[in-house]
Amino acid sequence: MDTEFHRERTYFPKAALIQIAWSGGLVLLDPLELDLAPLATLLESETLWVMHAAGQDIEVFQRVCGTAPRHLFDTQLAAGFKGMSSPSLSTLHQHELGFKLSKGDRLTDWLARPLTESQLEYAASDVAHLLEIHDRLTTELDERGRLAWAVAECEELLAREITRRIPEDAWRRIKEARSLSGEARLVARSVAAWRERRAAEIDIPVRHVVPDLAVVAIAQKAPATRDALKRVRGVDGRHLKGETAEGILRAVATAADLPPLEPGDDRKHGRQRDLRAAVTLVSAWVAQLARDLEMDPALVGTRSDIEALVGNDEGSRMAHGWRHELVGEPVEELLSGRAALAFDGEGELVLVPSNG
Repeated sequence: MDTEFHRERTYFPKAALIQIAWSGGLVLLDPLELDLAPLATLLESETLWVMHAAGQDIEVFQRVCGTAPRHLFDTQLAAGFKGMSSPSLSTLHQHELGFKLSKGDRLTDWLARPLTESQLEYAASDVAHLLEIHDRLTTELDERGRLAWAVAECEELLAREITRRIPEDAWRRIKEARSLSGEARLVARSVAAWRERRAAEIDIPVRHVVPDLAVVAIAQKAPATRDALKRVRGVDGRHLKGETAEGILRAVATAADLPPLEPGDDRKHGRQRDLRAAVTLVSAWVAQLARDLEMDPALVGTRSDIEALVGNDEGSRMAHGWRHELVGEPVEELLSGRAALAFDGEGELVLVPSNG
């Protein structure tokens, strides 16, 4: 299954086409002409839906059907367990089936009607061989003992995408905001949450309401008046008018009433700085382990994942599931002093029992 949609100028994706293939055929559904609400029954059934890079597609289905697939297998995600780093669908076709897909109509206007024959052929090709790719990937991952990992990761992706638009968590998607602490972090959370709600209310991209840079600068300066707001970096005349200015100032003012994000959050933030050397060393070992196992290093764990694990954050992805089995447990041994990292004489890092 796949979708074609536009969202360059909107907060919500505008569905333009739904493509569904099964062992007996293929269908293209026009959401501009059809009521797709009945599709919800199928999405919520025990059917396994195979998709590629499903993140935004999940949001499309939530928008047009009011629900998301109950069971999902993401071929891009699964390919990471055999060393491919976020491959495009065309690249995955080449790798698994020996041919690439045409990209000619990918960026055409999918909301225009009627769609051209070329567009329809392109859309159909996106799903025509997905089940075959699924079968090949699951067979190979099962042989490598990683199929259960891939299934668990697809379930986590589905759960994450269903809840990703919670306004109070919007600040976490702003890289610079994650390095803030204390009152500045609370202001960033409040302003980002207001921005998310405002963008949804008027259906425009969040960056068109207030850019990320301005959110961070507002958090640092905490302006209380329009005069103070206009002196903040990234704020221009558009942000000083009507509801935008009022909303920003209201979000800044109410941030002081918010409870702390997490108990000891600032202490943890400082501790991460103290553990930079450990994080760097563990990151090098994790990257090498991923290469040795022919897995996508970013799938095994990002630097943020490693920082959370080294910082003893129970919410770390590496503290649970297959990542804990693969990486978390060895790193815990390392941090406790029961294991050490050493070079094996060929420039490779190896985890060895500690003599201490």
